[in-house]
Amino acid sequence: MRILYLPKFAKQYKKLPQKIQETATKKETIFRENPFDQRLRTHKLSGVLAEYWAFSVNASHRIIFDFTKNDTVR
Repeated sequence: MRILYLPKFAKQYKKLPQKIQETATKKETIFRENPFDQRLRTHKLSGVLAEYWAFSVNASHRIIFDFTKNDTVR
């Protein structure tokens, strides 16, 4: 799977505590293997973000993304 990182994501990621960054990296590995793995709790968003999906990093953090092509997300 190809993942495109937007500049906003990179900026926000750098501000996270190291432990959260490590957890996010582990979750990304799972996401690359199967975006709908139960451990990620992947879900479609609603409202103004209805075109996006998200998966959980932990109880307080999630990563929002959208499917752009067959094997690409951003």
